[in-house]
Amino acid sequence: MTRTVDDLVAEVLAGGHGPDPAERTATSVFWAGHGTRLAGGPVTYRNHYVLVRSGAAFGAASARAGELDPVACQELSGSPLAALLGDDVPAPVRTAALDAYLAGVRPFRDDPRAERVELPAGTPEERALARDAAVAGLLDVPAGARVALIGVVNPLVAAIRERGAECLPCDLDLRTTQWGDTVSGSADEVIDAADAVVATGMTLANGTFDPIAARCRDRGIPLTVYAQTGPAVARAFLGDGVSALSAEPFPFSQFSADLTALYRYRAAS
Repeated sequence: MTRTVDDLVAEVLAGGHGPDPAERTATSVFWAGHGTRLAGGPVTYRNHYVLVRSGAAFGAASARAGELDPVACQELSGSPLAALLGDDVPAPVRTAALDAYLAGVRPFRDDPRAERVELPAGTPEERALARDAAVAGLLDVPAGARVALIGVVNPLVAAIRERGAECLPCDLDLRTTQWGDTVSGSADEVIDAADAVVATGMTLANGTFDPIAARCRDRGIPLTVYAQTGPAVARAFLGDGVSALSAEPFPFSQFSADLTALYRYRAAS
């Protein structure tokens, strides 16, 4: 039976991953929205996040435009994490709370499985190129391999191509890449044509991660997750649907001009 994100929530609530989440507090719950257009690029990326801080850890999830009320998010501050993991909680809030819990019980900086990669101080363009080169470096595919990219980021398209692979882009919103390539709206379509898959952490909150992971399992192809949002959630599936992971906890590279870190993981062979 395929393990799902809901199964992971049930495991946490049952105490399977550490302390009782009812005893962990969401000190701060907040919403952030921003737009980014990299120099020379035609696309303005519009991203919306809900973030949960619990102790020393931040959890994050992406949200669609208008999906969450920023004020309502703030009112959740002070809630036990267990309350934010309930079935009646909006999926992005639930995902961010789950992420905060898992990141708190096992900080990335202390995880012996993680390879720390430092992103250089610099401009948004310089940092995006370094970040996406680090993500593409997780791909273990031969030249000419077809790599499905679910959640299009143009520098990552370029980084995949620089490794000699063919990129098969898929996104819910974008219809073309920076270079005019057609972007599919069907994850199934690109997965079925691919030798490997890269999916963003956004899939964790919009309900598409489980079917993507299941389809990759069925086809026997590797799934790499590029997770700014939900990195600790994705880590829980390492070796169980996820072959490799780039975990970039908050604050994300685009919110800083200083040196920051991401953490790369590869499942044991």
